[in-house]
Amino acid sequence: MPLNRRKFLKRSAITGAGVAIAGTAAVPSAQAAPAKKGPEHPKNPKDAKRCSLTVMGTTDLHGHVFNWDYFKDAEYSDAAGNAMGLARVSTLIEQVRKEKGRDNTLLLDAGDTIQGTPLTYYYAKVDPITAKKGPVHPMARAMNAIGYDAVALGNHEFNYGIETLRKFESQCDFPLLGANALDAKTLKPAFPAYFMKTFKVKGGPPVKVAVLGLTNPGIAIWDKAYVQGKLTFPGLEEQAAKWVPKLRSMGADVVVVSAHSGTSGTSSYGDQLPYLEDAAAEVAKKVPGIDAILVGHAHQEIPELKVKNEKTGKTVVLSEPLCFAERLSVFDITLVFNKGKWDVESVSASLRNAATVADDPKITKLLRAEHAKVVAYVNQVVGTATETLTTVDARYKDAPIIDLITKVQEDVVKEALAGTAYAALPVIAQASPFSRTSEIPAGKVTIRDLSSLYVYDNTLVAKLMTGAQVRAYLEYSAEYYVQTPAGAAVDVDKLTNAKNRPDYNYDYVSGLQYDIDVAQAPGSRIKNLTYNGAALDDAQQFVMAVNNYRANGGGDFPYVASAQELWSESTEIRTRIAEWVTAKGELDPKDFSSVDWRLTRDGAPMF
Repeated sequence: MPLNRRKFLKRSAITGAGVAIAGTAAVPSAQAAPAKKGPEHPKNPKDAKRCSLTVMGTTDLHGHVFNWDYFKDAEYSDAAGNAMGLARVSTLIEQVRKEKGRDNTLLLDAGDTIQGTPLTYYYAKVDPITAKKGPVHPMARAMNAIGYDAVALGNHEFNYGIETLRKFESQCDFPLLGANALDAKTLKPAFPAYFMKTFKVKGGPPVKVAVLGLTNPGIAIWDKAYVQGKLTFPGLEEQAAKWVPKLRSMGADVVVVSAHSGTSGTSSYGDQLPYLEDAAAEVAKKVPGIDAILVGHAHQEIPELKVKNEKTGKTVVLSEPLCFAERLSVFDITLVFNKGKWDVESVSASLRNAATVADDPKITKLLRAEHAKVVAYVNQVVGTATETLTTVDARYKDAPIIDLITKVQEDVVKEALAGTAYAALPVIAQASPFSRTSEIPAGKVTIRDLSSLYVYDNTLVAKLMTGAQVRAYLEYSAEYYVQTPAGAAVDVDKLTNAKNRPDYNYDYVSGLQYDIDVAQAPGSRIKNLTYNGAALDDAQQFVMAVNNYRANGGGDFPYVASAQELWSESTEIRTRIAEWVTAKGELDPKDFSSVDWRLTRDGAPMF
């Protein structure tokens, strides 16, 4: 019988009670090739008994149940013709189950489930699942109905705090895995480390499949406010090296890792942590005994990546389906019975595209009401705009729409510090051009419009910084631009994202005036940096309003993570923007817009 995960572990509200022993879950048979007559271990490999099974995987669902863009109030569409959502991918899953035999399949996810859309925000903050007699999270309802076997924790699982995560966990019919999410005091797993499923084989012994779940060490930085002193997150490679031999000793014939970690071998947090952020390929290379890895976190599409283990020479197969349930990874695994045990003979991986199928009506019917509530919520009108504001060129021009964010952050921090010893210090603020398509139209402004401007559930922190530190911060931010000589033709599509830096790791800083000379080498680009019309004094102190991701070291910007924290709050910046617009009633650029920076080449403006 399947293990009742709610009964086998009794947890506190903060951490799990020791190691999660995931037990076995017996299911009906995987299909074995008919055994030929002769000895148990035939000399001809072609005569050996074989069986096959299929592991399916999604990742980085980020609250996408339907093929719906809440920010545009319309069906989701993009230039590539993609479709998204659990309702859509559920159809793919059922197709695979029909093809392979439902009893021959396993369904996994690699994390980042309960954050990312107004749907997930609504059930964390507006109608929270943590309330007394609160609702069941739509993602739990959908994933339970689809029949997930196990899900690895993602870093965004922690964005709403541990209480929300634990409540979500209690609503799931599958375990949330995190072998490297440890209780900070006992250093034992605070969540189940693994899951085991036993496949019966007609005419042969059963096949045991172990799934090891690994999450991202960066949680210690990105959600420090929630996890510090409660949970700790060692490296994926270190914990896989500990657990994979244990799983093999427990009789696992197949070991699959579900890892909320990319394949690049790099980290966004520099040397702040001794552990890799995107470590999935390193795990495959360094840790023997793994057959396949479902990859997450990087939001990339990898149909199949083969990595040779350095110790055994064995090939490990990795696959990462595109985020938001736009793709489904399918691992096909063949085993051969050899010398009294099952050995993995081959593993292959491929992707299936959610755009090729229709929504599963079972999921559509199940969550129609929740979806309608959220659509109504995001379409509430909170004010009017005197003109259209857009992020289309915000990556390379100082755009008023980003100034709105910094203005709101400045105002909130000034009010919070009023009457304190820091009230007299100037307040500056950072903000990033998260979206290239966000638009606040002239006329009525809705929560949906404002949410599209600030797509993350970040909160606000006030840090004490010096002029010299702010200068270094700006220089680091300016590395976002590709070095472009004066006189060279300018292609704005090739001007940004140097060394693959994402848009969310480029910051505006308000309250100062400066040029970014992209003809210069990185580290020497900030020119004419002034405050109140005078050259910036390196000793001048500032209060810098930053989001919690940046405050905790996200993006590895210099000085900010170690700077003294003066104030912080748990209200989302997105909510603060909505409150600001609601209080004003009218959104007029004259109330928040300022030209703080510009791009130059050898001193000449680019635009």
